[in-house]
Amino acid sequence: MSKKRILTGDRPTGRLHLGHYVGSLANRVALQKEYETFILVADIQALTDNFRHPEKVREAVREVTLDNLAVGLDPKLTSFVLQSQVPEIAELTIFYANLVTVARLQRNPTIKAEIKERGFGGSVPLGFFMYPVSQAADITFVEADLVPVGEDQLPHIEQTREIVRAFNRIYGKTLKEPKALVGKVPRLVGIDGKAKMSKSLGNCIFLSDSPEAVEEKVMSMYTDPTRIHPTDPGHVKGNPVFIYHDAFNPNKEEVAEMKKLYQQGKVGDVEVKRRLASVLNEFLSPIRERRAEYGRDPKLIDEVLHEGTSKARGIAAGVVARVKEAMKISCI
Repeated sequence: MSKKRILTGDRPTGRLHLGHYVGSLANRVALQKEYETFILVADIQALTDNFRHPEKVREAVREVTLDNLAVGLDPKLTSFVLQSQVPEIAELTIFYANLVTVARLQRNPTIKAEIKERGFGGSVPLGFFMYPVSQAADITFVEADLVPVGEDQLPHIEQTREIVRAFNRIYGKTLKEPKALVGKVPRLVGIDGKAKMSKSLGNCIFLSDSPEAVEEKVMSMYTDPTRIHPTDPGHVKGNPVFIYHDAFNPNKEEVAEMKKLYQQGKVGDVEVKRRLASVLNEFLSPIRERRAEYGRDPKLIDEVLHEGTSKARGIAAGVVARVKEAMKISCI
């Protein structure tokens, strides 16, 4: 039996961070032997809010691919696909656009939040507004069974499922309805305590950050605003430092003890932050090493993207042919 498929990916707007890791990257690595895996480098979607600076997106394609390889994705097991080189995705996006109303897109909570975050106001680019429709094409062009995502992407996956159901209802069962897989930490807070780690908010620890940068960022992290002195009893729940310890510190007994002491006012913020910086640098060290190793051969990234894209296009051609046949618009 052939393996089931995974499709997930990243918008190349900059380097990937710890939020990406816990939200999706960890699951990609864990499942790459079990599933036939496709990683989409979504450069067209990145252009929806960077259309005036395409050079930024082009440069980030390499960075995003390097980050995926650095965390442990094996190019012999995983196919990396450059979105702009798969015209079948654009074709499917147009077909799917007829199955979604403007009102439904306006209700998408992730789109609403991102429009506000980027300050678009009433000048939202149509391409950005249609992001969930484009993502439905991304997922279905390789007939993905599973989509590893962060919690914030769940509304998009549900919209994909709605589009698939609508298509199959109108034209007959043609498309596969995917399922979402959320990481062990659904959403990692930013170092400033805001609800989401985000490049646009500048509150990230990047996978490629140097040890010094990690330590500097951790020492500046938001903790418990009610705690004035190290001897004051502190709050653990909702405290970003302990959220990160829970996510990345493998010594759960140590974390439990620190929480206990923190709540009793027997350990200070500086101490728990220094320990977190050490934990994160231990975690990131092999990732940095793999990134440097892959980065020494620039041609390798081009080869990986070319091979993965070619493979994906072969699958996409079959999917589009079946879609057109179902819609009665195949060649006469």
